[in-house]
Amino acid sequence: MTLLALIRHGTTEWNATGLVQGSTDVPLNDTGRAEVGGWIMPKELAGFRWLASPLKRAFETATILSGSEPETDHRLVEMAWGEWEGRTLKDLREEHGDLMAAWEAKGLDFRGPKGESPREVQVRIAPLLTEIAEHGQPTIAVVHKGVIRALYAAAIDWDMVNKPPVKLLDGCAQMFKLDAAGKLSVHELNLEMTKYE
Repeated sequence: MTLLALIRHGTTEWNATGLVQGSTDVPLNDTGRAEVGGWIMPKELAGFRWLASPLKRAFETATILSGSEPETDHRLVEMAWGEWEGRTLKDLREEHGDLMAAWEAKGLDFRGPKGESPREVQVRIAPLLTEIAEHGQPTIAVVHKGVIRALYAAAIDWDMVNKPPVKLLDGCAQMFKLDAAGKLSVHELNLEMTKYE
């Protein structure tokens, strides 16, 4: 059994304004850098290997938290939203109405035009999970909300049609266990990274 901790990147300008980022390479903003600089890594994660999505917001978050440049893996990039990147969900729902609601009701198979679905994210990352399990070293991966939700769905067999059983909080580590074949199960959710006062 190998532990895998997933941490979402800090705030970007697109996060602050409600724009869908997807695979667009948006860096942290000053608020995000200050936010991440105030996180304290839980002692349970000491000695873990560091991995990050190559997108700037995740790479920079991992660099701040680890104190060095992490290894990156392209399979950890955020779920692509295709033509919807740079838009707000509110605008998309107003524009597409019932059609958008029907698309969102697809859960694991929801996909923006020229984007990818959570199920496709799971398939993309599965070989990496197998590699981490074979390596056997506890690993922290700094990634994105869509990636964390897709892997959580895989761990608990959630179809993503309804709300998740547990809300995954930002500023926390989501801890999973990998068996020898790289199959995920939940270890501990919302492990808080205490902020400085």
